[in-house]
Amino acid sequence: MIIEQVVRAEKHPKMLYAAAQHLIKAGGKRLRPFLVLKACELVGGREENALSSAVAVELLHNFTLIHDDIMDHDEKRRGVPTVHTLWGEPLAIAAGDLLFAKVFEVVIRYGDPKYLPSEKIIQVLNTLSTATIAICEGQALDMEFERRENVSEEEYFTMIGGKTASLFRAAAETGAIVGGGSTEQIHRLGLYAYNCGLSFQITDDVLGLTADEKVLGKPVGSDIREGKKTILVVHALKRADAEQRRKILAALGNQDATNNQIGSVIEIISSLGSIEYATQKAMELMTVAREQLKPFPEVQAKRALLDLADFLVARKY
Repeated sequence: MIIEQVVRAEKHPKMLYAAAQHLIKAGGKRLRPFLVLKACELVGGREENALSSAVAVELLHNFTLIHDDIMDHDEKRRGVPTVHTLWGEPLAIAAGDLLFAKVFEVVIRYGDPKYLPSEKIIQVLNTLSTATIAICEGQALDMEFERRENVSEEEYFTMIGGKTASLFRAAAETGAIVGGGSTEQIHRLGLYAYNCGLSFQITDDVLGLTADEKVLGKPVGSDIREGKKTILVVHALKRADAEQRRKILAALGNQDATNNQIGSVIEIISSLGSIEYATQKAMELMTVAREQLKPFPEVQAKRALLDLADFLVARKY
């Protein structure tokens, strides 16, 4: 089963399904379904038995992206116009809701009962619903932080732990559940993925200020215009002098900020060592993630997960 089969364009109303398919067709890294499949394999399961769960996780991810883009007023995602930009906010909300409903349909309807008995279905659904609650909490904190001048690093990590890392953890735990992993294996893979998710978000924060815009697929510096309290901003504000702080706060959340203003703030953030600090944090978290895999046997799936950890901090998009 592939994700496009679940949200077929020929269904009616066609506009709804076209909107729901839009970001899926645009591609993406497919990191979360990869985690599902490799976690399943690492605990001794067969990848094909985890396909429905992998699709469900990717549907859940795309649901969050559609709603996230609406809340952040983003115009581009994966190098293409966002769903609400093309179809308007009301239909975009409905398209996101459709994908969310499909998450549970896929787990219940397409899971092979031979490998996914009712008790495992309940465990998977509980894992995904818990992650969804954490995502909503993290998103709410992200929006709250936009209205505050000062956010602590601890608060930042709580926010990204919900908004980003919780779904990474749910993906790995789901794969381990379907694969028949022990409680300890499920826990270890969850911790591995959670720390990967934290590192992934920090790297995203860094790329949001330093990447090539064409490679990134969205405007560089958009986090500043949106008022995002990324780890770079949190670190910079803590170390800035009065004039630097004034310039940062003048651009943060200012949709009318000029490109020169945004560039100046990026220079200040860089001069304060915030980019190097964030990059080091991402590397430290990835080391913590890799440690969780040590007790597992040296098999291809373990190598793939270790390679994924390396990719997450080395990527340019």
